[in-house]
Amino acid sequence: MTGQEAAALFQRGMAALQAGHARPARDTLSTIAQAGLADTSTWLALAQACLMLQDTAAAGQALDQALAREPRNLTALMAKADLLKLRGDARGAAAFYAAVLQHGRADPALPDAYQPMLARAEVAGDQLARQFEDSLRRQLDQRADGGVRSARFEQSLALLSGRRDRYFQNPRIYFFPELPHVQFFERSMFPWMDALEASTDAIRDELLAVLSDGRDIEPYVQRDPNRPRRTGGGMVDNPDWSAYYLWRNGEPVAEHVARCPQTMAALGAVPLTRMPGRSPSILFSVLRPGARIPPHNGLVNTRLICHLPLVVPPGCGFRVGNETRAWVEGRAWAFDDTIEHEAWNDSDRTRVILLFEIWRPELTEAERGWVCRLFEAIDQQDDGRQAWSI
Repeated sequence: MTGQEAAALFQRGMAALQAGHARPARDTLSTIAQAGLADTSTWLALAQACLMLQDTAAAGQALDQALAREPRNLTALMAKADLLKLRGDARGAAAFYAAVLQHGRADPALPDAYQPMLARAEVAGDQLARQFEDSLRRQLDQRADGGVRSARFEQSLALLSGRRDRYFQNPRIYFFPELPHVQFFERSMFPWMDALEASTDAIRDELLAVLSDGRDIEPYVQRDPNRPRRTGGGMVDNPDWSAYYLWRNGEPVAEHVARCPQTMAALGAVPLTRMPGRSPSILFSVLRPGARIPPHNGLVNTRLICHLPLVVPPGCGFRVGNETRAWVEGRAWAFDDTIEHEAWNDSDRTRVILLFEIWRPELTEAERGWVCRLFEAIDQQDDGRQAWSI
């Protein structure tokens, strides 16, 4: 059989397939395969014909041949996922749906026509992941001797099933090794938060006075002329994400501190980072209506960022790694900002939180001292200091 004859047979087989005549389509396309002239398109069409005839074994063999030639062919990967799901192989199907998403999203030139396929793969994969996780939970619940499962064990189930992705610390400047990868820290680790939260109303009153005149509220991300330009996801010099600093880079802003004495008093028992010329920074963080802070990572993993929500309209949210939470006014939390995080305000009102930084609790006093000395040494170098962003 010549290549030209194979091409003519392929056209005949496709015409039969499109007309719904599965058996002649399969016979015609099989002739090309038996001659050793089948390409990926031929194997895919043959698999489709076999599926129409409910011959799942032959369809699987045809898809395997297609994937042997083009392992990243999205149509073949999707068809294989659907076939495995039909056969009851949920784990195998989930793996192929994940491959569709992985390769499809990695292709910047992917035609728009493939987007519905990616969306379907995501939905199908999520459903299978949920079913797998639910099945595991039911079996675990049957073990009366298991006791109460911890929050981190619960998260491990979501990671195992593929329902959540893994996120790790990825500081942009300084990485202190062997610190646990924790997204949101347990509230019980910070007993001083009780007193801070009790001062929420007094702090909010000072904030509202600041907002009433709007003085000295400036874009949080500002361009540094001594550093290469960065895009900042549209946040550079953008007033949609703004700050009113009480302390900035380790120094009090005297006028602002004087305007907010109750706020500063409420922070008196907080283990703020103390690093001359760098930390702490204490600020009212302002997110305007409709604004989004794009996913990003902080600079150093030796600190945690704390939020005390003060004004939070509906429609605001915050994600750290694979966990999304909604702020609740007067309820504080601490998180690791070197794990990818983002925020949004989908309301028609401004969102404001009190934001400050504390030492990571795992660091010893001696280690904190050495970290301070390290950055003092960096700052003594020519142009050593970089803008300290939260």
